[in-house]
Amino acid sequence: MDSTAPAPSFGPLLRGWRRRRSLSQLALAAEAEVSQRHLSFIESGRSSPSREVILRLAERLALPLRERNQLLVAAGYAPVFQARPADDPAMAAAHRAVALILERHEPFPALAVDRHWTLVHANAAVGRLLAGVAPALLAPPVNVLRLSLHPDGLAGRIVNFREWRDHVLSRLGEQVSLTADPALTALLEELRAYPVPPGAAPHSRPATNPLAGVAVPFRLRLEAGVLSFLSTTTVFGTALDITLSELAIEAFFPADDETATVLLDGRRKG
Repeated sequence: MDSTAPAPSFGPLLRGWRRRRSLSQLALAAEAEVSQRHLSFIESGRSSPSREVILRLAERLALPLRERNQLLVAAGYAPVFQARPADDPAMAAAHRAVALILERHEPFPALAVDRHWTLVHANAAVGRLLAGVAPALLAPPVNVLRLSLHPDGLAGRIVNFREWRDHVLSRLGEQVSLTADPALTALLEELRAYPVPPGAAPHSRPATNPLAGVAVPFRLRLEAGVLSFLSTTTVFGTALDITLSELAIEAFFPADDETATVLLDGRRKG
């Protein structure tokens, strides 16, 4: 947030989140176990909510921890959730756990990103996929979505670029809707402006796509051939620290036997 901008008042801020979630006052009031009249008074500024009510409303609105703090501050309360820096000693155990997960996922690629898709950790298998990427895109801080769709990144080697681009933009759009984060909004606009690589294949037809309607594979052309992956996301679901709650592990698994064979053979030869 811009530190020079006036802090938003609680009522309009809460109303904005409620509308963003497409909830009526009645629906939110029922879920948060308050009266609609009380919620209406809170949104209009005629009543001041307790901290307990604010946290209950934030929970029902599925707000990330960072945004829950923002609601508390707007209402005149101290933030509840800490945001420790990545190098804080209290975060060491979490980072060791992430590093171990990535290492154990070898020889398949896996990485960890923060809330803005900035690379935090990556295993060695990720590096093997990045041959030919422009050095500027690999200079810290590395944004993995930019790396994926940028013309000087992986875009030209993604066999199913159109499907993968749609998947990335849809996922990022959902994240923007959830958080209203201006940095993510800017990133979404940037990625949408990237051109489709020359010669990119059209969207595959369901009849020729064995995963149609199930998942969007990430298909990347390398010297060893075309590797096809399915990705999963892991988060710290019980995190009470903002930084940890915003850390996500993206693990890629072989989507076919050929990919598994290439990667497993590469580990044995290495």
